[in-house]
Order: sequence, then structure tokens, then C-alpha cells
Amino acid sequence: MLGMAIGVLWFLIGVIVLAGVVYLAIWVIENFIRPIPEKVKQGIWVIVLLLALIALLVVLSGGGVQGLRPPFH
Repeated sequence: MLGMAIGVLWFLIGVIVLAGVVYLAIWVIENFIRPIPEKVKQGIWVIVLLLALIALLVVLSGGGVQGLRPPFH
């Protein structure tokens, strides 16, 4: 049970980092290159959400993907 809790915590940290990187990339593109249409931004966030949901299911099912495990396993 403790292993799953640690896996979920690592998942949450990963989601926060991923969301920050995506937000920063969108911000840089909009401010320095050109504006992004709202539908494209929504599509990007939907893809991020789907990736996060898939990663959560992998973590809750007990793993299976080495990249989603904490580094001390």
C-alpha cells in the first residue's frame, strides 16, 4: 500500500512538472513567435490530460512502465 501511495505522489509531481513545461512552452510561443488559436491550446491540454490519465492508470495498476516508477525502486 505504501508503494502505491509513493507511486501516486511521484505521479502528481510528474503531472505538475508536465503542466508547467507545457504552460511555459505555450507562453513562450505566444509571446515571442505568434499567437496560438484557442482550439489548438485546448487540444494540447486534452492530450496532456489523456497522457496523465493513462499514467495514473498505469501507476494504480501496479506499474509496468519503468519510466513511471520512482528512481529508488
